Amino acid sequence: MENKLSRFKAREQGFILVFEKIFNEEEIDLIIETAEESREIEFDSYAKELAEGVYKNVDAIDELISAHLKKGWTVKRISKPSLAILRIAVYEIKYGGIPEGVAINEAVELAKKYTIDENKFINGVLGAVVRS
Repeated sequence: MENKLSRFKAREQGFILVFEKIFNEEEIDLIIETAEESREIEFDSYAKELAEGVYKNVDAIDELISAHLKKGWTVKRISKPSLAILRIAVYEIKYGGIPEGVAINEAVELAKKYTIDENKFINGVLGAVVRS
């Protein structure tokens, strides 16, 4: 039986998977399998779709993020939680068919929960991505 969560909770699970993948060289399917077995978590299908989609397109997503950072900034300089949030939002906007405003709002909400005052930075980068 599949775990069906609210879209925000599923996106939050997707964030956790994308964040974990930043530190883990394993394929995303293996990360999901390991997490479900060892932590007894059942991931929502949308969370899996987000994580798989982000890492299928991570180079293009990071390139788009990089193109909209202030001078002197690189993707490597972004905090890991913020990078995971940006990757999810850009994926949703460019590949997932999610309305831009919804993706940005949800990213800001994740940032408020998982970062320390980086929600304005995330909002600014995503706004620049959308305007381009």
